Amino acid sequence: MSDQSSACFDLTLTEEQRISRESIRRFVESQVKPYARQADEAAQAPEGFYDQANELGLSLMPIPEALGGAGMPRSPISNMLNAEDLGQGDMSLAIGALSPLSFINTILDFGTEAQQEAYLTPLASESFVAASIALSEPRATFEASALSTTAQPNENGYLLNGVKTLVPLAAQSRFILVIAKLEGEEGNAGFVVEAGSTGMHITAETFMGLRPLELNRVELNNVQVAASARIGLEMNRLLDLSSIGLAAVAVGCCQAVLDYVVPYVNDRTAFGEPISHRQSVAFMVADMATELEAMRMMVYRAASRAEQGLDFHENAYWCRIFCAEKAMEIGTNGIQLLGGHGFIREHPVEMWYRNLRAAALLQGSVVI
Repeated sequence: MSDQSSACFDLTLTEEQRISRESIRRFVESQVKPYARQADEAAQAPEGFYDQANELGLSLMPIPEALGGAGMPRSPISNMLNAEDLGQGDMSLAIGALSPLSFINTILDFGTEAQQEAYLTPLASESFVAASIALSEPRATFEASALSTTAQPNENGYLLNGVKTLVPLAAQSRFILVIAKLEGEEGNAGFVVEAGSTGMHITAETFMGLRPLELNRVELNNVQVAASARIGLEMNRLLDLSSIGLAAVAVGCCQAVLDYVVPYVNDRTAFGEPISHRQSVAFMVADMATELEAMRMMVYRAASRAEQGLDFHENAYWCRIFCAEKAMEIGTNGIQLLGGHGFIREHPVEMWYRNLRAAALLQGSVVI
């Protein structure tokens, strides 16, 4: 009986979660949705956007009061809900706004008290301070369990060498948590590299989607970090929390697609009637709604198990595989339902389609 009850999850929001969702949804409606297309065309976030997002307190809330934060309990569920709501406004801006929180959550999970004081205190700021996690590497066969980036111990700490890709906001980050293979030891570890470190070179990368999100390649050539910069990671937990977070952002974007196509197919007429009267159209919309709800329930359950301290590795894997596949399917069907309009930039569905292509790529970018 106890095993069955522990596997259940309650969808009722706490009062704090309800208030937070209301605030974020107002922010999304006023500061994200109206500027998403403009940001995509300009390939950069709107001026001052991240400072405005910082006023939501996403980064401040989990940092302990002694370090200048709000001292709220670490909550994967609350972080997942925030990721979903921001993703409904724009995936690119959502990932950028959540990048410092991902760094903060990782330091809270795995860092010592001294490391938390050193790295979280500067992020407890009234203005936006960027921080990021560098995990992915530029090769087709990339696997997080077999990294090419290495950390070689020496008398001063560690020397880092390698190349990372798809690192959000790296060029403006105060801290970058580089995940590297330990030479002479088993497994991987994280190493906090501070901005301006000698031997670290950052270049901008461009992609078909997530254009407003500053994604960078980070090259590490004998970058020296102190022994105190090493963060002992539990890689499965880091990857699983990231899978849930990125899936939550994708769920939000898919909700935006569905919210757009439903009134479109009801208003668009052909042969004297709305195209939604045709079974092929109605069934496609119904499939999108069904798949979206399945994605959402998978994400909610995985986050719930993480918050309860239960094993959630399998649930996170389902989130990563199922949500990446179905998010792309929902994006494709959104284009299909708009017909020729789905191909032109007058409608936002093509932008959402391009962004959803990244749902399977950005490991380590949104750690809830």
